[in-house]
Amino acid sequence: MFNFTLSKELIAQFPLKEREKARLMIVERKNNKITEKIFADISEFFREEDTIVLNNAKVIPARLPGKKETGGNIEVFLLKKETKWTWNILIRGRIKTGQKFILPDIEGKIIQRNPDGSFIIEFSTDKEEEILKHGEVPLPPYIKRPPVEIDKEYYQTVYAEKPGAVAAPTAGLHFTKKMLDNLIEKRVNVCFLTLYIGWPSFKTIKGTDIETVGEEFFEINKETADMINYTKEKGKKIFAVGTSCVRALESSVENGKIIPDSKWTNLFIKEGFDFKIVDSLITNFHLPFSTHLELVCAFGGIQLIEKAYDIAIEKQYRFYSYGDAMLILGI
Repeated sequence: MFNFTLSKELIAQFPLKEREKARLMIVERKNNKITEKIFADISEFFREEDTIVLNNAKVIPARLPGKKETGGNIEVFLLKKETKWTWNILIRGRIKTGQKFILPDIEGKIIQRNPDGSFIIEFSTDKEEEILKHGEVPLPPYIKRPPVEIDKEYYQTVYAEKPGAVAAPTAGLHFTKKMLDNLIEKRVNVCFLTLYIGWPSFKTIKGTDIETVGEEFFEINKETADMINYTKEKGKKIFAVGTSCVRALESSVENGKIIPDSKWTNLFIKEGFDFKIVDSLITNFHLPFSTHLELVCAFGGIQLIEKAYDIAIEKQYRFYSYGDAMLILGI
């Protein structure tokens, strides 16, 4: 994987109000060609009976600003629910095991620090909605502002349905309902899976030699599996929207076919990976040393993706979660 330096002015701090007006870079692996359009034009790259796969995970308000029992400010970031009463969390600020985290009508006790730097908190309620009502949109740390009202809509795909993700499947943020309807009118198959994006999404791999980055839970139902397998049998193309879709799909293959499944995956996709299902990838522009960029380089080829990023920086594309998009067309 390559490294790059990015001016902070290129890191998108707000979403475009017209999602589909994001810039789109088209990267063709077959001939090493790079062209440019806007995202609203993406339907022209689909053919009849191709299939597009989207991640319908819904982002929860995972950031909880509160107080320590000593009175200082502290923030808890929910990662995943562990048991009826406990959650795996990250903490911004200093707090000791055994101390309490205070919200207006509930509290939590820090009961364990984990080897990976996360914590376990036990809340005074087992009702998830009572905890989440205090939460804010979990904007990533490179967005240097607090969440505002617009983020409740725009840091969520228009097809989000299954609550549980703590980061958005950002490649899908560019789609509008009208665009998806237009694909259906073109006789493109639109189907969904669910991968709850968690802490592995935030991890970097600089200076490490790792084979896994942690587990995320995904679900692929029979309808989606059947549609993908039918598409492959017909010799048509599978378009995965986002690295989360790729990770789920390539984690659920047996004998060259997708099987319906509901499980945790620790699949780490890097250079040399043999992609069995995904033919084309829609993605955003990612952080250096991120697992997402590692996957994109594995799919598109390091040299070609490095060239694409050089062009994006030169032409001042918008980067990261609220940024512009890339379509990598398979061979």
